[in-house]
Amino acid sequence: MRRALVLLAALLLGACAAPPLSPPPAPPGSIAPHLTATEFVADDGAVLPLRSWRPEGETTAVILALHGFNDYSNAFTATAEDWAKQGIATYAYDQRGFGEAPNRGGWVGAKRLALDAEEVAALLRKRYPGRTLILLGESMGGAVAIVAATGAEGTPPPAVDGLVVVAPAVWGRGSMTLLERAALWLADGVVPGMTVTGQGLHIKPSDNTEMLRAFSRDPLVIKETRIATIKGLVDLMDDAAAAASHLRAPMLFLYGDRDEVIPKEPTRRFLAAVPEDEQRRVAFYPDGYHMLLRDLDAPLVRKDVAAWLADRDGPLPSGADRHAQETLTATR
Repeated sequence: MRRALVLLAALLLGACAAPPLSPPPAPPGSIAPHLTATEFVADDGAVLPLRSWRPEGETTAVILALHGFNDYSNAFTATAEDWAKQGIATYAYDQRGFGEAPNRGGWVGAKRLALDAEEVAALLRKRYPGRTLILLGESMGGAVAIVAATGAEGTPPPAVDGLVVVAPAVWGRGSMTLLERAALWLADGVVPGMTVTGQGLHIKPSDNTEMLRAFSRDPLVIKETRIATIKGLVDLMDDAAAAASHLRAPMLFLYGDRDEVIPKEPTRRFLAAVPEDEQRRVAFYPDGYHMLLRDLDAPLVRKDVAAWLADRDGPLPSGADRHAQETLTATR
């Protein structure tokens, strides 16, 4: 959704309006958050579908995974099944506005998305005392994880031991052209409920054709997006970009050289703003696209994540961390 042409075309051609957001069942803080086998019930009573993949034997680490824009928790199925074989439990829920969560197609704001992540992390910490707990975010989910980890907008940082961000959405208005910013401002002010699609952008999110076909057929993947939701996503990306200098948690940052969704330059600016820390690990994959955990080379990426969980100081098996260091050094 990063082309101003889509927004301008929507203004000219028109589209269907989406219904307004419905309020949560109860005021925030009035309900004790809790997990069931298939649901996360938030502090305002909202019920979000929950998926989990757990090892048959001992659990050595736990990952709370946040999906990307217009996606939902099913995005982590193949990845989490691999990790479960290595003793890693994975939990993922449909974030508000996506999948089967409330207000499908709407935008609830970065603060509420971050607070949901904090609540689930706290619940998992109680469920798995003494285990390593990691917050992982993919694309939009990566931006939510970054905002949550820095305690932005008064939200307490989640009780996690580190972050894994996969092609995080960190390009905000500062990385947009004047035309793109103007188009978004105009569209949000005039027709916020209008919906647009990404057709015609010719963006290749992955080299896994079979997965992309299943993705496009999945009825729970949102195909048409409200202008107001795109504006909300851009607000979130602004927040994530601004949070870079406040990140203090150990972090594994993953990015594909062939990513056509998140541009390289804002990604490098984000990394340059993150405080230098020996526990910050950056990995660039030469053949990686945006959907790194579902690309054809996804097993390499999944293995790197598992290796980092086991030893944050050791080299990644794929060598993608060495490639990132060489790439970033060459561009300075």
